[in-house]
Amino acid sequence: MRYDAVIFDLGNTLVAYWPREEWPQVLAEAVDAAAAWLRGRGIDRVLATELPARVQAERGERDDGRVVPLADRLGRIFRLSREDLAGGAAMELCRRFLAPLFRRGRLYDDALPTLAALRRRGLRTGILSNSPWGSPAALWREEIDRLGLLAAVDAAVFCGEVGWRKPAAQGFERIAEKLRVRPGRCLFVGDDARWDVLGPRRAGMAAIRIDRLGSTPAGDVEVVRDLGELLGRLGD
Repeated sequence: MRYDAVIFDLGNTLVAYWPREEWPQVLAEAVDAAAAWLRGRGIDRVLATELPARVQAERGERDDGRVVPLADRLGRIFRLSREDLAGGAAMELCRRFLAPLFRRGRLYDDALPTLAALRRRGLRTGILSNSPWGSPAALWREEIDRLGLLAAVDAAVFCGEVGWRKPAAQGFERIAEKLRVRPGRCLFVGDDARWDVLGPRRAGMAAIRIDRLGSTPAGDVEVVRDLGELLGRLGD
């Protein structure tokens, strides 16, 4: 089938951040960075012995797919008041939380060349991504700008600005709308079987799963090992 747009997941598709099994350690670093910033402002209301349980209580996501904003999670973890989070403090707290995550970000070598090749073929390109713990879309836009991705795609959407996490249909519908392409004319490429295959299919999009490590078992979804292979599958 010929497509009008190709939409990509971000983490482990266009950018390497961390393997899933490392998330507990990454999360611990992020929480520690937020705590250090709060202590520097004289806010220290949670004992170190309490912190792991309070973080664990925020680990889950809502069953209905609604986004739980990061500032709300951190407010509960650290017992913050509205005044504590006023005047830009909430965004700065989120920025400190995300710093250890962003330090890990490494653009895959095939990401920018693939996006450029798709544009040369006349295809529109986009990014649709969940963000860890409902972190702000504005900070993720800064991140993809740092990596050179913001200028390389026609639109980018993060779950926080939609209010729903993948695999909910709302994010897929939003990115298709921004690209001015019907969902049925879009191909979605991502690494997660549920978020990036089941989600787009439910929204009427085709899907290809990228498996850079070759660990995906045989199934009913087309799989590529890298984005160069994706270009070959799409043809001229």
